Amino acid sequence: MDSKSERYLTLFLSTLKISAFTFGGGYVIIPLMRKTFVGKLRWIDDSEMLDLTAIAQSSPGPIAVNAAILIGYRTGGIIGALISTLGAVLPPLVIISIISLFYQAFRSNRYVSLLMTGMSAGVAAVVIDVVITMAWDVLKTRRALPIIMMAVTFILAAFLSVNIILLIIAAGCVGYADYIIRRKQQ
Repeated sequence: MDSKSERYLTLFLSTLKISAFTFGGGYVIIPLMRKTFVGKLRWIDDSEMLDLTAIAQSSPGPIAVNAAILIGYRTGGIIGALISTLGAVLPPLVIISIISLFYQAFRSNRYVSLLMTGMSAGVAAVVIDVVITMAWDVLKTRRALPIIMMAVTFILAAFLSVNIILLIIAAGCVGYADYIIRRKQQ
């Protein structure tokens, strides 16, 4: 197998494995993608992963699929995006198809309900880990604007219930303006 085929296979198997063995949505998958593509494979660096995560969050659709598309495109072009998307959507598609066949049995099963409750605690822990990791990456920049934006956005979303879409649009506009200003200063 040539190196391009090996990369595609690794990309597919990595996203398939991450998608198959995570529960809780995109915020759970992001740290596992980071661990795989930044830590293990070293195909992208931390700052790029942070950027890809921000884009995946602000794009319409499931964050896990958006992140898979972006990482796939970044590491393997259009074919890589298609391969990573297939790897990310295949496990949930199969699992949901199987569950739908046995929905009545799953719906009222006490043990399944207890299992889901226990998994919720694990999901909460992973989400907290993602928040801490991403916040730490922003704090490491030692730039006032991103730190202030992070704090203000948190306060507006958590305590004042400002619509998250408005916050994303506002943060995008401020970030773009900051980029233009910094580029002109160089």
